[in-house]
Amino acid sequence: MNISKHEQRTLHALAQGGRINHHKDDRGDIIAVDCITRDGWRLTDCSMSVFRKLRRRRFIRSESGGPYRVTREGLEAVRAQLDNR
Repeated sequence: MNISKHEQRTLHALAQGGRINHHKDDRGDIIAVDCITRDGWRLTDCSMSVFRKLRRRRFIRSESGGPYRVTREGLEAVRAQLDNR
């Protein structure tokens, strides 16, 4: 599957235990997102356009209004990367 570099980085951070916190306006529309890694750092590669693409492809999902997490399809789509720690 064809996934951009920013989408790949975001999915990789989510696959390692990260989350996407969303902010809504008065009407309930999502206006901003923050991708938080498992270490608590904010990932700058995750923009609204990347978030919309991942959600449209069903690679991420939110349960009960909580933060967005990676789905099984998202785990299958992400390519393996070395963890540079």
